[in-house]
Amino acid sequence: MSTTQVKLYVYDLSRGMATALSQQLTGRQINGIWHTSVVVFGKEIFYGQGITITRPGQSHHGQPMQIIDMGETAIDEETFDEYLEDIRVHYTADKYHLLDFNCNSFTNDVVGFLTGGSIPTFIKDLPSDFLSTPFGAALRPTIDAMFRPPVPGQAPVAPTSAASSLLQSVADQAQAPTTIPSTSPGISSISAPMHVITNPASLNSFLKSHRAAAALFTSQTCPPCRMIEPVYERLAEEKSLRDGRQGVAFAKIDIGVGLGRSIAAEWSIRSTPTFYFFQDGKKVSELKGANAAELRTQIDLLIYETYPPHPHTRLSLPILQKLSLKPILFSQQPPIDTVVSKLFASIDEASWPATANPTPDQIKNVISKGFVPYLKSIGSPKNTNSVPVISNTAAMLATWSQATSALANALSAEVLFPLVDIWRLAFLDPSTANWAAAPSTTPSGGPIGVVLPKAIDTLQSRSSKGARNFILTVLRLLCNSFSSPMLARRILTDGAVKPMMTSFIVASLLHDDGSVRTAAASLAFNIGAWLQNSRIEAGKGVQGTNAVVEDDEWQVELVSAILEAFGRETSNEEVVHRLAAALGLLIRLSPFYDEQLKPLLEILQARGTLKAKLGQGNGWEGDGGVKKREVRGLIEEIADKLCA
Repeated sequence: MSTTQVKLYVYDLSRGMATALSQQLTGRQINGIWHTSVVVFGKEIFYGQGITITRPGQSHHGQPMQIIDMGETAIDEETFDEYLEDIRVHYTADKYHLLDFNCNSFTNDVVGFLTGGSIPTFIKDLPSDFLSTPFGAALRPTIDAMFRPPVPGQAPVAPTSAASSLLQSVADQAQAPTTIPSTSPGISSISAPMHVITNPASLNSFLKSHRAAAALFTSQTCPPCRMIEPVYERLAEEKSLRDGRQGVAFAKIDIGVGLGRSIAAEWSIRSTPTFYFFQDGKKVSELKGANAAELRTQIDLLIYETYPPHPHTRLSLPILQKLSLKPILFSQQPPIDTVVSKLFASIDEASWPATANPTPDQIKNVISKGFVPYLKSIGSPKNTNSVPVISNTAAMLATWSQATSALANALSAEVLFPLVDIWRLAFLDPSTANWAAAPSTTPSGGPIGVVLPKAIDTLQSRSSKGARNFILTVLRLLCNSFSSPMLARRILTDGAVKPMMTSFIVASLLHDDGSVRTAAASLAFNIGAWLQNSRIEAGKGVQGTNAVVEDDEWQVELVSAILEAFGRETSNEEVVHRLAAALGLLIRLSPFYDEQLKPLLEILQARGTLKAKLGQGNGWEGDGGVKKREVRGLIEEIADKLCA
């Protein structure tokens, strides 16, 4: 029997932009946004504006970056052409989506039909790798908006200029016209993320790639199938794996398309519609017929069994659950002119090299002409919508960020707190905070990355009142960072900023000064509240800019520090309240509770430490322990139900 070679042509839709920009945008090196096509029988076949066929290397994508040998096929050209005609109904222009249903979905299906294999994992896994980054998760709504009709009331995240250029390049390349288009272009996509499977190899690859999966076996000549398919597609939209949420992967197999009958025979399908449900690659249940209610029940059961709810969801924690998860912010506005005068005096007294760039005069000009009017507008009584009367610009913020770096290098920590206080106020403006969150505009961590190393060094000396003021203001700056979910996420995920922030808060929680401890406890609360909100959203199947990959060692370090600070605090009820809330929010719903945090709490005798604040003794100076009813109730609830 004669065979024919099958090649995979690999292109970079970003034309090198992914290599250049991925590290600063995502924190991970991505060497290409891969587009693939199959070359067989002297033809290059790919999916974009429908299924397109051209001569090898003659498409609008140019020459491939890489050619991968996918083996040989014994299928003849006539059978292959019939297969392509069969699947055209599924691979149409209006169903294209950059992440969910793209050129690589098509080539993986075709390679499976021809050879029984699949395309390389570095190509298949690219969308999930991208979405697992903070930037990818935040940008998902923007990508969806490029390929799906807009959803009323939802505004996509505006990408940075670099991200916008990259996205537009990829989108243009993915669906640009070629010499032989099969259909007219479309701008909307499939109504649900659905895997169209036409051969056994593709189904096996699909099952290996997903913990929870559902498969519909259908037929174009089956009236009940036409009734139930819209229900199945709506469930795919509601329950699919998307934006980091736990869900089900959905597949559809038309037994009349490609090798659909071979799949049906392998899985003993006798009638349509039939639904199979899989967990970790193994079939766990099935459903025959068009029963919409039972279909939804089976999908919900599959999710529940694959991703069982956290045991804390069964606990009654009314006080903890009633806590507002809004961040504690420090919005007091001092006399701006007084703050700036102190900063200018320090600039004038400092020794500057002759080659300083920017010069001291240039820095003062940037502050007085640009930033001071902007800061005053933030606190204007007329400004009732948290929108400054005088808007910032990316250029202004970039210039001010450069000036901040120069000042941090030239001035001692004792006189730097006015500089940090200016940024504290600026972060109350969401546009400034979001600017600081963008890796492309603040590759070194922005103002936070500049002041944190100096703050850590200052904590070790605690030499003066000025040093104390600097530490206090940096803590308040970090608290105000949580006014922006994007900036909060950056702080809690950035590989450079997060360790510095952790070291700083751990030491600050044990500071001698009460105001510093209060600010540190506020920051601990903001961290706990942000994580708690992320976990609650994940439980509802909704995650976006708040999505975060949790870190067990980091949580152990933070819980240990909070408990130690809680044990040492013997007089300040406000600090005790914030620390207790932070502890409860960090513990509740933590994915590491059973294996990491619960044993830690037992070793540290957390329950006893908490209970010590409720009565007179070594744990509290006043008679009868802490006085406020809500604080006592919160401490008792955490001690008895989360630390028992």
